[in-house]
Amino acid sequence: MGLSEFALIERFFSRCGRLRTDVALGVGDDGALLDCPQDMQLAVTTDVLVEGVHFFPGCPPEALGHKALAVNLSDLAAMGAEPAWATLVLTLPAAEPQWLDGFASALCDLAAAFGVALVGGDTVHGPRSVSLHLSGFVPRGQALRRRGARPGDRLYVTGTLGDAAMALAVRKREVVPPPPEQRAGLDRRLDRPAPRVEAGIALRGVATAAIDISDGLLADLGHLLAASGGLGARIERATIPLSPPLRDYTERTCDWRFPLAGGDDYELCFAVPPSREQALVERAALFNCSFDRIGEVEAKEGIRLVDEAGGLLPLPDGGYDHFAPHG
Repeated sequence: MGLSEFALIERFFSRCGRLRTDVALGVGDDGALLDCPQDMQLAVTTDVLVEGVHFFPGCPPEALGHKALAVNLSDLAAMGAEPAWATLVLTLPAAEPQWLDGFASALCDLAAAFGVALVGGDTVHGPRSVSLHLSGFVPRGQALRRRGARPGDRLYVTGTLGDAAMALAVRKREVVPPPPEQRAGLDRRLDRPAPRVEAGIALRGVATAAIDISDGLLADLGHLLAASGGLGARIERATIPLSPPLRDYTERTCDWRFPLAGGDDYELCFAVPPSREQALVERAALFNCSFDRIGEVEAKEGIRLVDEAGGLLPLPDGGYDHFAPHG
């Protein structure tokens, strides 16, 4: 006999709901009752992962459980918010206990690492997809936004760029695989992204604008510049942070589409005025990741990619578009 909806929730997800004291009523009722702290604003975000669109059929459930929460944590990180509560809508072709155990274990492990309580949701029979809604807190008036950058602000990114996009290209057999020891690191960036929550919180009061890089550096930086009033930017290609396999690949092929236009990085791109760069350096220990300056915001609209001598370089095609045809 298969699992009922309520047995499924109790068996696999109940432990995710016992992680916070501000949940007055959580999983198992018609709705959640949550205690909101004073002098805080609520930041909310939602992402949907659909089989065959955002993940391959047969994707390990552990990878999917981790990523479903990680991509939402990345959105809150870009707003400088501290994550708190999640709701989950899980659509499944069948209630398979082994699959559910792997999915729930990975999701709940990441939730515990960031203090997130699962407070509700739904389970539905149908083609496999995961919808997760995440809420968090930010002190009133201190949230980071896409708009706010000004000409002269310095542009930074966390971590390294292009790893997940290259991992995806390897799986699709579009590029030659790197050595096994390098491929493992690329696969982890695609399957288990590390949301930069600590960095986002540390950027409160320092960054004038921020965005998470989910659709590619050029695309997401373009969103930030547009939201800031139609500004532009100069990007110095040599300063873009790359992992060893990406460095090897770009030097061998001169192909920069993965770090510039690849998606699924889930790093942060942010603008900092020169007057606050020392404050950024002083908060570096709070980031729990590396960060690098890659360019500068300019008044002239458009993104200009330059080499070490300042010469203009061609831009690869833009980042991921959910409604564009995909091969």
